[in-house]
Amino acid sequence: MHSLNYKRIFVTGHRGMVGSAVCRELQKHEGVQVLTRDRKELDLTDDLSVSAFFREERPDAVIFASAKVGGIHANNQFPVEFLADNVRMAVNSIQAAYENGVKRFLFLGSTCIYPRMAPQPIQESALLTSELEQTNEAYALAKITGLKLCQYYRRQYGVMYHSAMPTNLYGPGDNYHPEHSHVLPALIRRFHEAKENGDEAVTIWGTGTPKREFLHVDDLANALVHLLHLDSPPDWVNVGTSQDLSILDLAKLVARTVGYSGTILTDPTKPDGTPRKLTDTTVLRNTGWQPRIDLPCGLEGTYEDFLNTHASGLLRSF
Repeated sequence: MHSLNYKRIFVTGHRGMVGSAVCRELQKHEGVQVLTRDRKELDLTDDLSVSAFFREERPDAVIFASAKVGGIHANNQFPVEFLADNVRMAVNSIQAAYENGVKRFLFLGSTCIYPRMAPQPIQESALLTSELEQTNEAYALAKITGLKLCQYYRRQYGVMYHSAMPTNLYGPGDNYHPEHSHVLPALIRRFHEAKENGDEAVTIWGTGTPKREFLHVDDLANALVHLLHLDSPPDWVNVGTSQDLSILDLAKLVARTVGYSGTILTDPTKPDGTPRKLTDTTVLRNTGWQPRIDLPCGLEGTYEDFLNTHASGLLRSF
């Protein structure tokens, strides 16, 4: 394993699924000091607090894994917060990093930044070529802002600020809220509860036909550290598996993993979201990285994490 050139790395959002995975990955690198602050210690939407943190701690690299996130329901219900809070966190952090001499800033976005009807699989060049998916437009606009700001700082000031756009993520530490979480953890909880309650059927949102790609969060963390090793990474790069499956097939896989044997129904009155969102990961793979954890194996570990979280009474209700 190659040593990192950065010894004081600030990981934002370290208590979230992505941030905690990044911290675990960085701990494998000897001599790296991981700097963290939770939301009570540092409000990233407060520019004065962010500036003070960077001035005092002087990290030489940042992995920005903070975000206000959620599924279709949450994005539809809270567009103001999804846009405003995410933009404030990104702008404050990138600006403070530059003003305090941070050498490297790796901004984490999402493949929801790409147009709703982008050609499949989605290449990085598809950005801003047509309309966004309405159900998560606010979040996508915020992430595009962060991505573009990194690109502009790199272009204007010559700093190594760049971005990674992961596909749908899952894994240990996920939010299993039945309404405000993403599709995979929400399905895990619903099928588990259906099994426990002896329900004869479970109804999933939409038609079940949209196709989605899923990446284990530990694979993402590995990819982010891989990008830190590159001397001249792309301004932004997709991170995924380049394999997808329909929501209905995903539901069936989750049901098998959980041990639920009832009927799976669809509800076409609920929104589907983007019809398909498969990433082209050629750019990243050409740098020597590829995922290691397949979906069936990753789901087993994620369900085990759900059971442990459930048993500890820590399942989120927000």
